[in-house]
Amino acid sequence: MLEGKKALITGADQGLGKEIAKEFLKQGASVCICSREENRLRETVKELEGYQKSAGQRVIFQRADVGSTEDLDRLYDAVLQEFGTLDGVVNNAGIQGPIGDTTKVPWEGIEEVVRINLLGTLYSMRKAVLVFREQKKKGRIVNLSGGGATGPREFFMGYAVAKTGVVRATETMAKETEQDGICINAIAPGAMNTRMLEEMLAAGETALGKRAYEQALGQKEKGGAPLEKAARLAAFLVSDRAGTMSGRLISALWDGWGDFDAHAEEIAGSDIYTLRRIVPKDRGFQWE
Repeated sequence: MLEGKKALITGADQGLGKEIAKEFLKQGASVCICSREENRLRETVKELEGYQKSAGQRVIFQRADVGSTEDLDRLYDAVLQEFGTLDGVVNNAGIQGPIGDTTKVPWEGIEEVVRINLLGTLYSMRKAVLVFREQKKKGRIVNLSGGGATGPREFFMGYAVAKTGVVRATETMAKETEQDGICINAIAPGAMNTRMLEEMLAAGETALGKRAYEQALGQKEKGGAPLEKAARLAAFLVSDRAGTMSGRLISALWDGWGDFDAHAEEIAGSDIYTLRRIVPKDRGFQWE
């Protein structure tokens, strides 16, 4: 549970980010949400206020483009001014970027998705760590990964590269901060029916390829992965229940994270839930 905690959730005016904010509020946290759309933020805050568990909780917002270091500086200043402290950060904001053959999509679009999804997340992590160290807090950071992070995702080059980078940045920053007691993990939320799915369907079969387009159609029809499950995982990773687990990529759908608190030592002493290279002996081959 998150009673009394103060959390920042980026990209939380819709979709998964808003669902995470709801879950944090239901578990007793105060939250600051941000996005690039101020009008939508105002409306979302009104909606989120209905999920407060107690009178002491607060829901605030700050307009910010996470691809802008200046905006992120202002965002963190605003959070500290309003809350005075910070316990957890969920870096959820992101865009899908151009869809299609890498040699044909606009290069500027690839640069933009990497700037927002990867560099924005990395800069936010950096800001959060500075705050936690200054306040001598064992804060917690959750980064959103996604499609392409653990395997190739053709026709989504910018998105796949950025989300893979988010996982390695998570693992690297976790190593740098383990002496501080700061815990940093990443989430793979599953294929959800959000605006990104609508963007894929709008791009059409030519851009996505036949297999990916058919998968997107099937996902829309079946409903996709539940947002609530990823939101509960984010809350778990910001809570004390997650213990000292850090530097991991957790699947909201497939990993039994509800029991992780009972296996903390096993997880910490292994390389499970991390990105790694598979070598021949892992597959039963004899050559080196």
